[in-house]
Amino acid sequence: MDMENKDANYDRSDLFDITFIGAGPVGLYGMYYAGLRVTKFKAIDMLEEVGGGLTALYPEKYIYDVAGFPKVMAKELTRMMEQQATQYPHMMALGEKVINLKRGEDEIIRITTDKGEHLTKTVVICAGMGAYMPKRLDIPNLKELEGAGVYYFVRRLADFEGKDVLIVGGGDAAFDYSMMLEPVAKSITHIHRNDFFSAHEDSVRKVKESSVDLRCPFWELKRITGEDWVQDATIVQTQTGEEKTLRVDAIILNIGFLTNLGPIENWGLELENNAIKVDSRMRTSIDGVFAAGDIVTYDGKLKLISTGCGEVAIAVNNAKNYIDPKAKVSPGHSTDRHVLSKKKMRRLAEKDKK
Repeated sequence: MDMENKDANYDRSDLFDITFIGAGPVGLYGMYYAGLRVTKFKAIDMLEEVGGGLTALYPEKYIYDVAGFPKVMAKELTRMMEQQATQYPHMMALGEKVINLKRGEDEIIRITTDKGEHLTKTVVICAGMGAYMPKRLDIPNLKELEGAGVYYFVRRLADFEGKDVLIVGGGDAAFDYSMMLEPVAKSITHIHRNDFFSAHEDSVRKVKESSVDLRCPFWELKRITGEDWVQDATIVQTQTGEEKTLRVDAIILNIGFLTNLGPIENWGLELENNAIKVDSRMRTSIDGVFAAGDIVTYDGKLKLISTGCGEVAIAVNNAKNYIDPKAKVSPGHSTDRHVLSKKKMRRLAEKDKK
C-alpha cells in the first residue's frame, strides 16, 4: 500500500477504510493508530499543512500538558506527531474543505469537499473546535489596529523581542504567552478582569513568581491609542476607578473564542452544546462515523490534547472492529509479546532441566 500523497492528486473513487476529517494533533495520532491496526487511511484538512491550531495559531507556544514532555514547542510537537503518523502508508488531502458527509444504502460514506468526493467505510471527525474566531473587545481603534500591534495569537516570538507588551486574559493561552514572552520582551503587563482564573494553577503560579506585572482582579483594557501602530493602552481597575496609561508596542488579547461547527451542523449528527455527541466508543449518531477531540461532548469531557489522543485511539480501534467484526477492539500491548516470550523461555528452560 504505497499511498503517500500530500497533494491529494489521486483517484477519489478509491475506497478507504478510515478517513480522518482534521489533521491536527488528534487526527495525526489517529492516523498513527490506523496504521498500527493495518488499515487503509487518509486525512482531509482545510489547512495547507498538518497540525491544526498548533501550526496555524501558535507554532512557537510551549505545550505543557502532553505526556512525556516537561514542555514542548507546538511546532516541534506537530513535527514529531506527523513523523509518527506518516510512518505507515497514507494519503493526505490538504487544503481541502469538507462540505458534506452522507452514508449511503450501500454502507459507503461519501465525503464531499470543495474539490471532489471521497469514499470511505468509516470516518473519524477530529475537527478541533470547528470554525472559531477570537472574541473582540468593544473599544475604539481596536479593529483599525489589528495587525498593527494588536494580536490575538503569538505566531513568532521574534515579533515581540525587546517590546513592551500588554496581555489581556485569564486562560491557559494568556498565561502561557506571558511565560513564553518573558525572556524576550522588554516588559510584560498582564491584566485580568475576574477574581478567578481558568488557567492551570501552576501556570498562574509561575507568572506570579516571574517579572511579569500581573494586575488582577478587576483590571480591564479601556482605551488604545496609535495611528499606524499601537502606542498607548489605558487600563482601568473597575472597582476603584483607578486608571493607568501604559506605553506599549504590542497588545495580545486572549479572552476566548466564538465557535461554530460550520457545515458539520448539516450532516445529520446528534449535537449538544455546539459539539458532536458521542458514546463511550466515540460513536456518533451515524453508523460508521466516529469523532474525537475538542469537537466531541460527553459527560465528564475535558478539552485537552492528551484526552483527545485517548479518544481517537478508542475511535480507531472501534472503527477497525466496525469494518471487520472479527478484529478485536483492543489491539493488546507491545509488552504482551514480551511477557509471552519470557513464559516461553521459562518453559524451555524447565525442559532443559529435565
